Amino acid sequence: MAKKRTKLRADFRKKHQGRVRDGDLTRGFRSGDDSQKLEDAVRSERVSGKGELTRKRTVIGSDIDPSDTSGLQVRLTDHEDNVRFGRVVSVHGLRSKVYGDDGQLYLCTVRQLLKSLSTEQRNVVATGDRVGFCPDGSGGGVIERIEPRYGMLSRTSRNRRHVIATNVDFLLIVTSCGQPGLKPALIDRYLLTAQQYSIRPIICFNKADLIDTAELQPIAGVYAQLGYLTLFTSVETGQNIDYLRALLINKQTALAGQSGVGKSSLLNAVEPKLGLRVGAVSRENEKGKHTTTNATLIPLVGGGAVIDTPGIRQFQLWDITAGEVAALMPDMRPYVSHCRYPDCLHINEDDCAVKEAVADARIDARRYDAYCHLLEEDLGV
Repeated sequence: MAKKRTKLRADFRKKHQGRVRDGDLTRGFRSGDDSQKLEDAVRSERVSGKGELTRKRTVIGSDIDPSDTSGLQVRLTDHEDNVRFGRVVSVHGLRSKVYGDDGQLYLCTVRQLLKSLSTEQRNVVATGDRVGFCPDGSGGGVIERIEPRYGMLSRTSRNRRHVIATNVDFLLIVTSCGQPGLKPALIDRYLLTAQQYSIRPIICFNKADLIDTAELQPIAGVYAQLGYLTLFTSVETGQNIDYLRALLINKQTALAGQSGVGKSSLLNAVEPKLGLRVGAVSRENEKGKHTTTNATLIPLVGGGAVIDTPGIRQFQLWDITAGEVAALMPDMRPYVSHCRYPDCLHINEDDCAVKEAVADARIDARRYDAYCHLLEEDLGV
């Protein structure tokens, strides 16, 4: 039975509609040229709807979900017989490395139609995407479609959505016990994003050999009481490396954290044959140097894969408003509905159940301070 073909009206970016106004009608009339063309000319132009100058185009495909307005899940059928499937390993400018289901690595470009779609994203393709592509016979190909995504790790970059990794089951939040120091605010931002996109977070306190871990137990204990899996690891001593390796088997995991916390070193310990490049932390400012420059998908021998992401010092939230933050924090969520005002932000309002819970020590004061700081710094409250 033939696949059902569906029509979808999709938005295209400015300067990519492919059609422009005809500005030579007056010149043609005065010169007497193209008189027949002038008689047949359209007397008025529509700049909306289905006119020639609209930025909307009708895309014909199969199995389209009409409720999906992102425009990325269009299943194109022009070259259906030649389409192969694979997963994006990394994205480098206009080209993407795709690991095909046939075990081959392809260097692919993106079909112009997909690049022209008007989306909120900086790049159409992201590491971890499941894509359909047409090989060109010389180790390259053209990405024709992007399959539906789940578990997206995104942040705001230049007022647009920067999708770091897709199709993620676990988010391994790697922080450092020392060199560089711990950043609880960054951990909280990752936790909010994981909660928003139904990704299971794991908080990894790396470089546990540098300090007495009892110093960090109060902070780690707060996260553990909230139901988050916390783990102290050390590449030098091998602490919990075997346990971490067992957690990652048959899962798609993204590693996230600031530069210098030891993400690449941790992966080398989990998978000794990787040989990823690592760098030392600056002794002057205790900041890490960027050794990973692009998000890269790395298959694991035991099954599953990890996505090693570049270290970042700031993680600005995407698609999370000030009113949604408290509801995404498991320690504040039970009290949100008991506030006097339904739009309470739990900062300056009267009869606030969240502030009362903080005063009674039912909510950890450090978590509430991190909440207030996040709303002030990231969301401008």
